[in-house]
Amino acid sequence: MEEEIKNQETGKQILNASVAPENFDWEAFEGGDVYGGEDRSAIEAAYDNTLSKIVEREVVEGEVTAINKREVVVTIGGKSEGVIQAPEFRYNPDLKVGDKVEVFVESAEDRKGQLIISHKKARALKSWDRVNEAYEKEEIVKGFVKTRTKGGMIVDVFGIEAFLPGSQIDIKPIRDYDVYVNQTIDFKIVKINPEFRNVVVSHKALLEEEQEIKRAELIGKLEKGQILEGTVKNITNYGVFIDLGGVDGLIHITDLSWGRINHPEDIVTLDEKIKVVVIDFNEQQKRIALGLKQLTPHPWDNLDANLKVGDKVKGKVVLIADYGAFVEIEPGVEGLIHVTEMSWSPKLHSAQEFLKVGDEIEAQILTLDREARKMSLGLKQLTPNPWESVREKYPVGSQHKATVRNITNFGVFAELEDGVEGLIHISDLSWNKIKHPSEVVESGSVIDVQILDFDEANHKLSLGRKQLMANPWDEVEAKYTVGSVIEAVVANVTGKGAAITLDGVDSEVEGFAFMRDMVKEDGKQAVAGEKLPFKVIELRRSNRRVILSHLATYTEAKEKIAVAAAEDTKKSVKKINSNIEKTTLGDIDALAALKDKLEKGE
Repeated sequence: MEEEIKNQETGKQILNASVAPENFDWEAFEGGDVYGGEDRSAIEAAYDNTLSKIVEREVVEGEVTAINKREVVVTIGGKSEGVIQAPEFRYNPDLKVGDKVEVFVESAEDRKGQLIISHKKARALKSWDRVNEAYEKEEIVKGFVKTRTKGGMIVDVFGIEAFLPGSQIDIKPIRDYDVYVNQTIDFKIVKINPEFRNVVVSHKALLEEEQEIKRAELIGKLEKGQILEGTVKNITNYGVFIDLGGVDGLIHITDLSWGRINHPEDIVTLDEKIKVVVIDFNEQQKRIALGLKQLTPHPWDNLDANLKVGDKVKGKVVLIADYGAFVEIEPGVEGLIHVTEMSWSPKLHSAQEFLKVGDEIEAQILTLDREARKMSLGLKQLTPNPWESVREKYPVGSQHKATVRNITNFGVFAELEDGVEGLIHISDLSWNKIKHPSEVVESGSVIDVQILDFDEANHKLSLGRKQLMANPWDEVEAKYTVGSVIEAVVANVTGKGAAITLDGVDSEVEGFAFMRDMVKEDGKQAVAGEKLPFKVIELRRSNRRVILSHLATYTEAKEKIAVAAAEDTKKSVKKINSNIEKTTLGDIDALAALKDKLEKGE
């Protein structure tokens, strides 16, 4: 017996509900076409009437009807359901049954009668519209952090891969990016490049907005001197940033401790909870200055009231500069030892020559000002002043050993003992001419010196070295007396004169003859290499020069002959005159008579 199903509209038979096995069309069944011809068309029309109108390749709204770990079932009106893989909804961990979601209809049904839909494609089609809308309206969007990348993270926002720079993840520095992977976080879209379809998002921007609100509220309630509790958020070389509950304040390194510290890490540690005091704040610049040391009394206020000038104190060197060293007597209480108070030596040294950071020393209080919280100390005052007995110990003219401590262009500083130093001027280093003191002495060498002069008031001592050595000029003066004649060789001739070699004397002593004194007896000029007699004309000690003349050796002999002839002439004239004076009157008469006879020719 056959049971017929008729089309509700046409009343035409469309299916035999029961068919004898021998009459069943197995070929049609295996080919997927159980119904053929008009029967199939009628069945499809009847099935379509049971569904709402579904348009393929479009985005429609659906409702979540079931959720499990692998799949999400979504219905699109009537009885049309599709299955979507759960990972397509990982950006939205709060998805639940009944939520409305957009899906893209890829196909009304597959061979199994299953509706083919995709939430990912639906999001992709409308994502750019949503991204631009969210950017323009500055909306907060949710994004799924997919993975790390160079310089930041990749975030899924509306199905688009957006870039989250490392600097935009959080307000505080991030030490481990991986903790954000596979997390859904709120973001703000901060940049869009439509040409390259690049999207940049920021989580930090949201935190800053929240922080700004909290900062404004907190600053409005702040008062100087107010004590707050906060968490150490960041430590730098110059100070510590404290989180006061969404608002940051800075403790400068100088406000961490009354004593000197090398780095803020010496006082606080990261994430430590501490109490701080508000030192200052600026509502316009929204800056909060905090202090930690201000919560304890100033060490100067607790300094021993009996301490006075002249007392000895012990301390630790905490800082050294060229001009002196700072010594910590108690934490927060320091005194300065100026470099001039480190040694009795008058020469200005560097503090590093006497002390180094960390030295435990004893010093004497020189000045103490409790109101200004200043103290000066001295080291040399704990040792006897050698200058008080220097005149008795080092009388003028006495000879001593000294150590060369410093060499300058103008002389040498030599130390007789600790704190007693003198200057050997370059002119007192050697009898010979030198261009620099280093030519005759070395730093650190021990030399013989003579005390030349004192200046006790200024702690200055004048020393000499050459005074303990024989002066080669004394030998020259003894050997080459003025007026003596020597045999010497002409070394070289210049426009002004000639250098003459002097045998057996210091090389620094020079013989010199001017050109006018180089003329030989035959009228010719002497030349280099000739050996001639020279007369010593002058000895010049100032420039260690012996002035000679060859001309004087032969012109002087002629002058002597002329002088002798003149003397003989004078004597002859004198004799004649004497004879004339002895002539008598009788002689005159006889001569007159003789004259008459001659005139008469007799």
